[in-house]
Amino acid sequence: MFSKILIANRGEIACRVIKSARRMGITSVAIYSDADKHALHVQMADEAIHIGPPPANQSYIVIDKVMAAIRESGAQAVHPGYGFLSENAKFARALEAEGVAFIGPPVGAIESMGDKITSKKIAKEAGVNIVPGYMGEIADAEEAVKISTEIGYPVMIKASAGGGGKGMRIAWDDTECREGFQSSKNEAANSFGDDRIFIEKFVTQPRHIEIQVLCDAHGNGVYLGERECSIQRRNQKVVEEAPSPFLDEATRRAMGEQAVMLAQAVGYTSAGTVEFIVDGDRNFFFLEMNTRLQVEHPVTELITGVDLVEQMIRVANGEPLSITQDDVKLNGWAIENRLYAEDPYRNFLPSIGRLTRYRPPAEVATATHAVRNDTGVYEGGEISMYYDPMVAKLCTWAPTRTEAIEQMRVALDRFEVEGIGHNLPFLAAVMDHPIFIAGDMTTAFIAEQYPDGFEGVTLPDESLRQIAASCAAMHRVAEIRRTRVSGRMDNHERKVGSEWVVTLQDNRFDVVIDADRDGSTVRFADGGTMRVASEWTPGDQLAELDVDGAQLVLKVGKISGGFRIRSRGADLKVHVRTGRQAELADLMPEKLPPDTSKLLLCPMPGLIVKVDVAVGDEVQEGQALCTVEAMKMENILRAEKTSVVTKIEAVAGDSLAVDDVIMEFE
Repeated sequence: MFSKILIANRGEIACRVIKSARRMGITSVAIYSDADKHALHVQMADEAIHIGPPPANQSYIVIDKVMAAIRESGAQAVHPGYGFLSENAKFARALEAEGVAFIGPPVGAIESMGDKITSKKIAKEAGVNIVPGYMGEIADAEEAVKISTEIGYPVMIKASAGGGGKGMRIAWDDTECREGFQSSKNEAANSFGDDRIFIEKFVTQPRHIEIQVLCDAHGNGVYLGERECSIQRRNQKVVEEAPSPFLDEATRRAMGEQAVMLAQAVGYTSAGTVEFIVDGDRNFFFLEMNTRLQVEHPVTELITGVDLVEQMIRVANGEPLSITQDDVKLNGWAIENRLYAEDPYRNFLPSIGRLTRYRPPAEVATATHAVRNDTGVYEGGEISMYYDPMVAKLCTWAPTRTEAIEQMRVALDRFEVEGIGHNLPFLAAVMDHPIFIAGDMTTAFIAEQYPDGFEGVTLPDESLRQIAASCAAMHRVAEIRRTRVSGRMDNHERKVGSEWVVTLQDNRFDVVIDADRDGSTVRFADGGTMRVASEWTPGDQLAELDVDGAQLVLKVGKISGGFRIRSRGADLKVHVRTGRQAELADLMPEKLPPDTSKLLLCPMPGLIVKVDVAVGDEVQEGQALCTVEAMKMENILRAEKTSVVTKIEAVAGDSLAVDDVIMEFE
């Protein structure tokens, strides 16, 4: 077995590989850029080597720099993680020439399957049903338009060397095709060092289901079930689960056997994933093969008990697989939610900054449930603009899908993140969405269910009553503590009132609290009651309560006259007042936000790539104004109405913060 391996990656996947290496008694070596000097993967590794400036194309994907680090460390093998150099044949070839093992597939398999164009041709020659498309290289945007017209809109524009949603665009007409082609090429060049693009028909209403395969160099291969990855945004997976709620056993077996045959046809070894799109009749079409470890591999590990990273290391060491297909049993259900540094209230635009609070739920593993959090950050650390915005992968497991979803709901409520915009509220909303609960989602789920973006959650009446009762009880505790601290009286409880008015989400609840040593009975004006018990104390930012025997977890912040409460995707201002205070509050005028309708504000921290208009230009609704790049993604900002540009405050190359003015209109 190897005694030392280098992880040619960063973030949570580097941390994940380090954990398996540690369990196997293998010394781990991390590499890091200037931006990652204090990163978690650097702290966890046994050794760490600096490789350059923050941009990935000056550090993590520069093969010569990574090879120099390998030589310096004396590592015998390299795990590439995902992204970066994980599917780069030149890197694998350089390792081979150096006599260093690549913990991944052979060069030939990377070249044939890792390249999206080549893999489609091989799959077609092998008799695998593929989606219609153009597999040759495309010279420019006009050729892309011609090809797209022949295929028929909508089309998917994809980077040949792509992955993780980078370099992918859906085009519904010629204009979107031209814009998407250029943006895809730019993203592909920046993320993978390869700007080749191909185009295929975009299949509407598909489900994205993938098969995990594991092959060794001795001719053995198995499939480890499937993963449902249909909930995607901008072609990037957000929620995954294993198994799929849609497949039957016959389809699972057919997809799995086909995936293994395809892998073995190209001499594949190590862990890999064959992706399919599946229609409503369970017809499946080969999409691509990812010749690396997938982001969502934890859900497969949770339902099979197989450590995929360990298996990759053992296969790279020349060992045969220790399991056969008959040994693979799918146990229970696992769900993964990806926590991104993206603001759901700003159309999921990237967010950077310091994690002033980062408290994941406790990891557990029992016979009835499991909670797992794969992460590469820590409280006080920085989220950088240079890399992918994924912060963590929160996973839950339980014997049934219903139980796994409920475990995920509670885990999301317990996950505390402050200092950056993040998608926890959105993930919580998805877990409660009836379409997801029913398992009827397609890859169009987010676009169809949130066509105007995510605007928060409106909680049902019963949930509002639970929160109102809880906040009333919490406010009473806070008032008792306040009177104690002030020293105004000896018998403080006699001076704390029992009648309160709770307002939240445009609702008013008049309540009376009867408290005892074990909790509070909250009586509503309509005669209903709720029993609230909790060990919450003022200042705690997480409250775990028992409300009429049901568990309720609230994130708690202090505001004037009440609390900021976040629960199940809702972000609420909850005011608890006396009757007289409530009367006076009703008379207060509402503060209106400033008028920014004549300004184009930068929606995220990022780099201005180009400005498409000039002062004096008349712009039409929907017209491209400029392009901002952040976290390896290009975002085109468009005019919201017809107007004239009167002033431009930024030029290409400028780095802007959130809400910096880019241009003004008359």
